[in-house]
Amino acid sequence: MIDLGLIRSALFVPGNRPDRVPKALGTPADVVIIDLEDAVPLTEKARTRQEVAQVLAEIHEKKVFVRLNGLDTDFFSDDLMAVACEGLAGLIIPKVQSVDDVKVINSSLLQVEKTKGLVPGRLPVIALIETARAVDNISQITLTKTDPARLYSVAFGAADYTLDMGIEITREGSELLYARSRLPIACRAAGLQPPLDTPFMIDLKDIAALETDAARARQLGFQGKLCIHPNQIEPVNRIFSPSPEEIVKARNVIEAFEEAEAKGQGALQVDGKFVDYPIVKRARRIVNMAATLEDI
Repeated sequence: MIDLGLIRSALFVPGNRPDRVPKALGTPADVVIIDLEDAVPLTEKARTRQEVAQVLAEIHEKKVFVRLNGLDTDFFSDDLMAVACEGLAGLIIPKVQSVDDVKVINSSLLQVEKTKGLVPGRLPVIALIETARAVDNISQITLTKTDPARLYSVAFGAADYTLDMGIEITREGSELLYARSRLPIACRAAGLQPPLDTPFMIDLKDIAALETDAARARQLGFQGKLCIHPNQIEPVNRIFSPSPEEIVKARNVIEAFEEAEAKGQGALQVDGKFVDYPIVKRARRIVNMAATLEDI
């Protein structure tokens, strides 16, 4: 499967506003998602998918995904046929709820890849987990094996999830903790990339609350966050990147451990904190991520 690299921030752009796509591509978002689903009225679905197909034909410099309409709609097949192309990074599929859904997605994509002359498996999928049924089935969904491998990761959609549950999203987000906690564990157990967290929708002007929300998601094991406004990108990128302090501490840990290891020690204290192999492995991940970000 194609390695999509770091996805700290993924910015949604309405598919029926193609004029906004160049602006989105000019932001520091790691990924841009052109949306054919919620952002597009029913009466504009057919026209929008053709406009998006034209936009994709002209894009080459950025990782661009398209969110299709769901499997249970009359639009899915036509959406897929219209937008599948070599320049597309991948697809976001909404309301994936079961093993059968993953299998249907794979078979549909194989047919389209064959028709479009694409290599089988060329189009990776990030499945949106947006219902109680999907959360309940998350381990089965992520562990589903297809030929070729299709699932790259999953993402959490809190708006539809809370609608399904009959609850309200709060600033504190305690009502989302159980669902959020399930996704990173399921991805890790299945060998998928870490998931993307739901957009922060409570107050687009409250950057401090966004930062708190993103930090909570990072601590749970998410790799990044879906964004619905450009002003969310910088805070999200920052939260999901190692801070200068984290990088310095990580380098100190590695240096001290390597010196101790050369003397036959497998554990030590650094600045009063216990350090052994798992701690060093995490420190190396931080340093490697920092190096990757320097190259972006």
